Amino acid sequence: MPQTATGNVPATTPALTPGALALAPRFSDAPRAPRKPSRRSRNPYLRLFARPGTRAFTLGNLIARVPMGMFTVSAVIMIAGSRGSYALAGAVTATGLAATAVVAPFTARLVDRYGQRRVARPATALAFLGSVSLLLCVHFAAPAWTLFASYAATATTPNIGGMSRARWAHLYRDDPAAVHTANAFEQALDELCFMVGPVLAAFLCAALFPEAGTLIGAVLLLAGMLLFTAQRATEPPVAPRTAAPGGHPLRIPGMPPLLAVFLATGAVFGSMEIVTLAFVDGPLAGPVMALQAVGSFLAGLWYGALRQAPDVRRRLLLCLAAMTALMALPLAASGTGSLLALAGALLLAGMATAPTMVTGMTLVQRLTPEGRLNEGMTLAVTALLGGISSGAAAGGWLVEHAGAGPAYALPAAAAALAAVTAAAALRRRRTV
Repeated sequence: MPQTATGNVPATTPALTPGALALAPRFSDAPRAPRKPSRRSRNPYLRLFARPGTRAFTLGNLIARVPMGMFTVSAVIMIAGSRGSYALAGAVTATGLAATAVVAPFTARLVDRYGQRRVARPATALAFLGSVSLLLCVHFAAPAWTLFASYAATATTPNIGGMSRARWAHLYRDDPAAVHTANAFEQALDELCFMVGPVLAAFLCAALFPEAGTLIGAVLLLAGMLLFTAQRATEPPVAPRTAAPGGHPLRIPGMPPLLAVFLATGAVFGSMEIVTLAFVDGPLAGPVMALQAVGSFLAGLWYGALRQAPDVRRRLLLCLAAMTALMALPLAASGTGSLLALAGALLLAGMATAPTMVTGMTLVQRLTPEGRLNEGMTLAVTALLGGISSGAAAGGWLVEHAGAGPAYALPAAAAALAAVTAAAALRRRRTV
């Protein structure tokens, strides 16, 4: 991969070096040459990749990230097809999610202490072996407990999104606008992977063999992580252990209520997915659900190109208020009984997702010391996963007792809870 995004003139070259002065007459003979950098600099995403090494670690990040949207679907298809039990498949994947919530912060703490390369590679190798063990146990009809143990081993998978955000935050630590754009880009990648991943997993399992989704996902994860960690120049420095920077992230003022906001936001996503699956109940459920991710992907790219106000807390509150309003649209559309109206409502509702997540992650980065950045962001992701799990459970219960249409009130209520929590935290900060 090329190491610069501006051709032969690196973006970091000083303007007044002996080499630059010697080349000045050549550039004066070619008046069009200076226009390209200035024209490119207007696009914040192109400026983002002007730093050497950013393209290479982003490619590895993308390859390792696609399987994150594949593993759950692949495991469910593989286990349910072999054992004939969706209950067993759901229990196995839920166990993996619970194990991830416990192990991920510890893995992130090791990454901060010893470096991304030294920790992410063996942790990913262990997760790879867990996935291989799972598919072998399914294929050879091993006892059910082996499925739980194998899938739990995949919890050592490092938070690749958090490590990538940590690299952007380190590279542009003196440029808040660039960090904002980078966070928007990372969120757009999340949405893209969760659009492509489930579709790819279902296709591989159907076109090749039931274990294909898990196997190929594990190979992509390992290959992408090796490429990502090979980019040493962009890796954040390791914080000295004696410094103990900032203490535990949970002790940082403002972090606990922010994690509560992530928990409630996760409940929005988890409940929306289950309720939509129940409402559509057919082959169109996947494409209809994907519209929410499409809306979030587009909104994320747009949001990242905007110039943002410096008060991140106020921005987060505004994003949560917008999400609360937009999450009411699927509830209204479900009352019409029109699948087309619901699809449009989900597309619009998704447009509040990425801006909210981008702003929330930016606030996590502002609150967390640089030496504990991976741990802080992984705690946010863990809270999000906990919310997704609880939201899915609550959504399933509400569908059973009230019906799929009325159950769309749950995502709107969870979004309102997130907004109220953020508003209370902001008011408390002003009064203290």
